[in-house]
This record gives sequence, C-alpha cells and structure tokens, in this order.
Amino acid sequence: MERIYLDHAATTPMHPSVVEKMMEAMANTFGNPSSIHSFGREARHSIDTAREELARSIGAKENEIIFTSGGTEADNMALFGVAEGYQHIGKHIITTKIEHHAVLHACQKLEKLGFEVTYLPVDETGKISLTDLSRELREDTILVSIMYGNNEVGTIQPISEIGQLLKDHQALFHTDAVQAYGIEGIDVNRCGIDLLSVSAHKINGPKGIGFLFSRDHVKLVPRSFGGDQERKRRAGTENLASIIGLHEAVRISGKMQTEKRSAFIEYKEIFIQQLTEQNIEFKLNGILEESLPHVLNLSFPGTNVEAMLVNLDLAGIAVSSGSACTAGSVKPSHVLVAMFGEESERLTNSIRYSFGYNTTKEQIIKAACETAKVVSRLKK
Repeated sequence: MERIYLDHAATTPMHPSVVEKMMEAMANTFGNPSSIHSFGREARHSIDTAREELARSIGAKENEIIFTSGGTEADNMALFGVAEGYQHIGKHIITTKIEHHAVLHACQKLEKLGFEVTYLPVDETGKISLTDLSRELREDTILVSIMYGNNEVGTIQPISEIGQLLKDHQALFHTDAVQAYGIEGIDVNRCGIDLLSVSAHKINGPKGIGFLFSRDHVKLVPRSFGGDQERKRRAGTENLASIIGLHEAVRISGKMQTEKRSAFIEYKEIFIQQLTEQNIEFKLNGILEESLPHVLNLSFPGTNVEAMLVNLDLAGIAVSSGSACTAGSVKPSHVLVAMFGEESERLTNSIRYSFGYNTTKEQIIKAACETAKVVSRLKK
C-alpha cells in the first residue's frame, strides 16, 4: 500500500540535497566558528554565507538574522526580548486568538509577569479586523505580534496593512512566518515588519534550526548568556551542520517557490473537485483566496475527527487536525473556536490536508477518493 504524506504543515521531509550538504559538513567542517585558525574560519565562512542567503530572502541585512533552534525559540526570543527591552515605555502587547502556541503561551507567561495582552478576534475566514487593531492600540503598546499565515486553516493576515498602520506608532511589529516562509514572497521592508520568525523543518530543512529577523534598531534583550555568538544576542556554539542545511533548504525553496505555489493551488482545486463529483458534503474552513496555497482545511458534517484520522491512516493517508486527540476526549482547535465559536460542529469534524514539494497530482486524487470513501462509510 502506498503511503501518502499530506501533513507538510506539521513538518516536511528533508530534501535529499539538504541531507547531502549536512552530511558533508558533519564529516568535514568540524571547526568551532569562534576559533581564529583555518578550521574555525572555514566554519565561520559557511555561517556567514548562510546568513547572507537568509537575509536576502526577506530583504533584510545580514546583521539582522539571528540563528535559533527553530520557530518556537524565535517567537519566544521576539516576545520576551522586546517585552524586557521596552517595558520602561509600556507593558501592553497585542496579538490574536489564532496564534501558534509558541506565541500564545509566551503571552500568557508575560501576563503573569505583569504585562497586559490584548487578544484580537478573527472573523469566520480567520482574518483580524484592522479597525479592531487600530482601536486596541494604546500609548503604552510596545509590541504587536500577528502571524503571517495560519498553520491550521491557511488564512493570510493583511500584513502590509498592519505594517502601514504601525508605521507612526512606537509598537514593534512581529510576525510568526513559520508557515508562510518559503511559499510566500516576504519583504520585511515593504511590509514594515520589525521581527519575523522562521523554522527550517517547514521548508524541507532539518529540525532544530531556524532564525529570527530582528531589525537593527530593535533593542532585543537576550534570553541566553555565555559566549558572544550572534552578536551577543544568543550565546552558544552555532549548530553548523543544521545552519548549512537551512541554507540549502532556503536556496532550493527560493528556486521552487513559483512552481510550488502553482502546483499547490491546482491540488486544492483537484481535491475539492473530486469530493464534489462524489457528492461528499464538506465545508471549507478559511478561504481559498488570500490563503497559504499548501494548506486545505475541510469540515465533514456527520463525521468525527478521531475516526476520520484513524481511518485515513489505515488507508495510507497521513493528515491531521487542529485538535489534540487523547483517549476518549478531544480538545478543540483554538483556531476553529476563534473562527466559529465553542458550539460549532466544525470543532469535531475538521481535517487539515497540507502539501509539499514531493506531493503529486495522483496522490491528491487518491487521497480525495479515500477521503470520500471514509466519509461515506462513517455517515452510514
């Protein structure tokens, strides 16, 4: 039985070229980047080259890229670093109800430390209101953290408009771009972004590496102490092999971006068409336009998410939901709760399909047909 992986929003398989570059680095480039001898200089050159590529990919400067252990650390570094660095100006932060838990849980911790956090609502498409954001801005607001594209339903926020709104305000603008980077063209200057989080394992790179873009004027208090690495913003010997892997993943992702976008948009259309032709009842969570092309979240009335996931897995289809499934209970997706309310049936019957560079049209057709079979069987 062919196993079809349609959970790329959770993590992606490493690209063979990334594996090759990392193996080569682990075998041959073992010097400490902080050492001044030739072995250290070789390692430092690899890091500098990677930093250049990453900065170029978002229109940033090299000194504005901070390597992290992934998206969670990047989010935490942005929120806690800014909160501590600017608390003398104000202690008010604005975010949304649909952020990744790396942001939400960080905000909850900051509330315990005396900061005030406003959680913006979203409409049924998953978008915030610029009017709401404008209304909630205060003189003591120091940070606005709004994700670029949602990891569960794919909705893209009006990032450029948010940046424009904050242009004349003291608040810094952070965006969690973990799900959008590599698939959306991002320019931090055009969008007015001050801080941006990225994770390698979402773009066919290794787990455990990512970066935070922090504009050079941002006062970012470090979260770790020891050496002078990352211009004293993040202590610790750099994870060289993973940085090289991230560099290669970014390089490949940049070359394939247009091709991937076109393919993923077509995959969504094919998937929906297949379900429609087989008279399967479903509802789209989010919107097709202004959404991440690789994320498709569907609600199947009359089904149960746990049964759907198990049956699809038995059919060789790997997908996910926004729910944390445990024995005998389901914790509803906070994203779907924010979009549809706590009483919506969509909380218990929604499935996320997400595509990657090695997904094929044939796999999409088969996955849609298997989904149709499972839905029909469960509704009998």
